[in-house]
Amino acid sequence: LIGQDRETDIAVLHMPLMDLRNIHIANQQNEIQVGDVVLAIGNPLNVGQTVTMGIISATGRNRVGLNTFENFIQTDAAINPGNSGGALINATGDLIGINSAIFSQSGGSQGIGFAIPINLALNIMREIVQTGHVSRGWLGVEGTEITAKAAMDSGNPNIRGVLVVGVFIDSPADKAGVETGDIIIAIDDSKVVQVRNVLEIIASHKPGDRIKVDLIRAGNPL
Repeated sequence: LIGQDRETDIAVLHMPLMDLRNIHIANQQNEIQVGDVVLAIGNPLNVGQTVTMGIISATGRNRVGLNTFENFIQTDAAINPGNSGGALINATGDLIGINSAIFSQSGGSQGIGFAIPINLALNIMREIVQTGHVSRGWLGVEGTEITAKAAMDSGNPNIRGVLVVGVFIDSPADKAGVETGDIIIAIDDSKVVQVRNVLEIIASHKPGDRIKVDLIRAGNPL
């Protein structure tokens, strides 16, 4: 085990095997689309190597409750226990994702499978190979999607953002002056609407990076 990232469910392994052929990585410029044909490769239920076929049902799936950082490809290709870690490939055999999990009430495949996009997996892999671990930025706030009352109190009923409900003592947010009741509307000029937006933007930075946070406090921009 070279390293692992539990937040995305990715690990990098080193195996002393010879004469292996690399799988071809899909061109990340060619975005995948709902309806694209895909194949899932794995060893479901330990019966041996298996390939199942389906389509991409959705992209960018989050709030599934599987990982901290979620941006799943959803597919109806049959994925059962034992497929995790297997390849999700397109119709030309290019790797587009890593099979991760299924939604199931019975333990079997019900056409709702999730795969980690290959661009996310590659970024995690490179950092693990280079440093042995993954490091992410941390802001130090607890937030929730803005309520109607908080929007009214801000003086702008149509405001969109994340309401800060807690600030960790001595965190970067605390040292910068963020307070409970502030509304975060943008980070580095990228608008935020959901708590996940804040999480993803902050996590994309490294500890020590300087960022700009746009706030509304008592109706006034900061």
